[in-house]
Amino acid sequence: MEQLSKTSTLNTPVLWINAYLQDKLQNLGFETIPFFPSIPSTINNLTEMFPTSGIMATYDRMIRMRRVPFPHIKCEQLLYYFYATAENSIINMVQITEQTLRLMDREDETAEELNDWCREKGSITVEGISIEPNFKFVNFKVFQLQETRDVINFATARTYAGNKIIIYYDYIMLNS
Repeated sequence: MEQLSKTSTLNTPVLWINAYLQDKLQNLGFETIPFFPSIPSTINNLTEMFPTSGIMATYDRMIRMRRVPFPHIKCEQLLYYFYATAENSIINMVQITEQTLRLMDREDETAEELNDWCREKGSITVEGISIEPNFKFVNFKVFQLQETRDVINFATARTYAGNKIIIYYDYIMLNS
């Protein structure tokens, strides 16, 4: 059996979507927004692991069932939690949510724009490994759950505002 290389297992669409959002959200005046896989499960973990100020995001990648019998179109979703600290947290959450909606909720236009951005970038570096896109995005949709949350760590008096956004996307693997 052929062993997968580190590059092929790292080269997933979620990494490119995260890099795209980081790049585009800088246009709002935010410094680079760190994106973390969803690790924290308690308020203490959140406040110990994340920066003490600014904006940050966690994400979960979830594979969806195909809607059509054509097996080459892959269907996934990203569940994002965007967090902002107490300073300007409401304004920051409104800006992040609005910009994410405007960027990602244009169906095939978003896919075309993201494909062009990936092609223009050529590669991104993740954990010291340079990867090139080996897929083509087809479609995007965005949903915002009515769940927003304030996370308070009483031991540190730090407050975070959070917002939950789901991005559905379809893509085709090019070199699999």
